[in-house]
Amino acid sequence: MKLKDLLETNIENFNEYPFLFQQDREFTNVETKRYAEALACGLHRKGIQKGDRVIVCMPNCAEVIFSYQGITRAGAIIVPVMFTLHTKEIQYIILNSGAKAVITSSIVAASVEKAIENLEVKPLLIVVDQPTNERAYNFYDVIQSPVQDNPLDADIRPEDTAVILYTSGTTGNPKGVLLTHKNLYSNACNSALHHETERGTTLGILPLAHVFGLTVSNICFLTGSSIVVFSKFDLAEVFKAIEKYKVKNFSAVPAMIHALFSYPASDQYDTSSLEWISSGSAPLPLALLHAFQQKFGVEILEGYGLSEAAPVVTSHARRLPVKPGSVGIPIPGVQIKIVDDSGVEVPAGDVGELMVSGENVTPGYFQNEEETWRVLKDGWLFTGDLARLDDDGYLYIVDRKKDLIIRGGFNVYPRDVEEILNGHNKVLEAAVIGIPDERMGEEMVACVVAKEETDVSEEELIQYCGEFLAKNKTPRRILFLDALPRNGVGKVLKTRLRSQAAETITLS
Repeated sequence: MKLKDLLETNIENFNEYPFLFQQDREFTNVETKRYAEALACGLHRKGIQKGDRVIVCMPNCAEVIFSYQGITRAGAIIVPVMFTLHTKEIQYIILNSGAKAVITSSIVAASVEKAIENLEVKPLLIVVDQPTNERAYNFYDVIQSPVQDNPLDADIRPEDTAVILYTSGTTGNPKGVLLTHKNLYSNACNSALHHETERGTTLGILPLAHVFGLTVSNICFLTGSSIVVFSKFDLAEVFKAIEKYKVKNFSAVPAMIHALFSYPASDQYDTSSLEWISSGSAPLPLALLHAFQQKFGVEILEGYGLSEAAPVVTSHARRLPVKPGSVGIPIPGVQIKIVDDSGVEVPAGDVGELMVSGENVTPGYFQNEEETWRVLKDGWLFTGDLARLDDDGYLYIVDRKKDLIIRGGFNVYPRDVEEILNGHNKVLEAAVIGIPDERMGEEMVACVVAKEETDVSEEELIQYCGEFLAKNKTPRRILFLDALPRNGVGKVLKTRLRSQAAETITLS
């Protein structure tokens, strides 16, 4: 039950087959193992020891998979970092993790070099697509020497940390989520079991630096599947791959599903092989879910997860009824419950905080005992998400606890209002936030992106909401934006929206 075993078992069960596709490059599972073992030995020769942290920061490519498998074979800990982060954010993660090496590419190399230039102890820098120079080694130079016959990870246990995954940091500095080999391995196994995932070719459009994308690649090892890796989300290339490889299923975030739905040339491609799409990481608007399914005839199985749960907690299953608006039922090996502010479990239908337990739950945060004690109690993870269960055990995420708006003493759940606004025929997408107000405590502002070539006013949208919502749940103001700010996996950054709205809007 170690990450290394994913590839070992894959080769034992399925023999050699094409595992990775990226543009005109193709790698088998056996070649992947060969590169991983060579990198493990190369890192070992460069001084990387058991427990050392190694950052991988670059767009999706075959070398990301090689690096993950190589780092774990070296007995080191993988630290995936989104390549879109600011230099200061990268520097913070390098310092906080105490990384001994950074594996990157030319797209990010300048930012990484700037992040480490003033550090007293600089990590080893390895670049996959630049020649070795005085500042960095080339990736393939590092793996050139003969592979040593040495079980570098022989003393690694399933309970040892395999990955430190830094949260997006929307509420302050990012925290390093510790994920063990057992956390990640068990979650991949149970996710594949829950979805009854069949062998085939899937799309690697999610960032491999995100736990959702990492889990997709882990599931491919388990099921003997292949993965088409995309360095950027290119709609034409995605549709071409669906047609070429007869893709039956893949995982995506709502922003990607929206882009696929809106792509004007989608009918030029044969997508008849598609059967289902797994959606997670952010709420999927109901209007989009229905429109996508009607257009493509594809079932969308929405799920819920978080980094601290490695990540999948619940999802719809193909063998069971799909309830739009719900995120399904717990996957095997995961338990959930809804509790009130006192920690007492509430009846079905009542809203409370979602708690999660299982082999997938993190042992804590890296060098952050205070935060660990805050979210982990008696084997249960406090997620910070407000949710409810129906009588059939289906989970409904109501909102983030920190996003709850308390207006005049009454709770308002932004997602309820967002669903209404997303149903308006002139609204592309919406996010609802609260800003401080002397009279009401908080006042509600809807941040709206209008559809192109449409003319919609603040008054029209407020009146529209009033047709469906009580007055105290209707937005006070509308802030029109060209786009909603998002992180690397499409999650709306409401902290940034709150700051922008507070600076822009005057309440009277």
